[in-house]
Amino acid sequence: MQNLPSCPKCTLENTYLDGDNYICPDCAYEWPAQAAADEAEASAVIKDSNGNPLADGDAVILIKDLKVKGSSTVLKKGTKVKSIRLVSGDHEVDCKMDGGSYMLKAEFLKKA
Repeated sequence: MQNLPSCPKCTLENTYLDGDNYICPDCAYEWPAQAAADEAEASAVIKDSNGNPLADGDAVILIKDLKVKGSSTVLKKGTKVKSIRLVSGDHEVDCKMDGGSYMLKAEFLKKA
């Protein structure tokens, strides 16, 4: 089965492709398939807090103290992280530092 996007209006996943448009039979909303592809491509670019695009292997610096959930550890502002890896999801950056592996949001990083 194809991986079709959910409806942007009602968020239901019961959509289908009809020519150049996606159609949601639940709310009768139609939107162009090309716009959805362009939006997915634009969202694929992960940017740091200054708007610079990030790539696998980049070095970044934390711009804010971050508390680690479920621990008393704090990642300090100004810590340099080398060789990041970009992943999909809510936390876009996967990295190793201070003997642990962490998932970070790109909004708290700047490119070094």
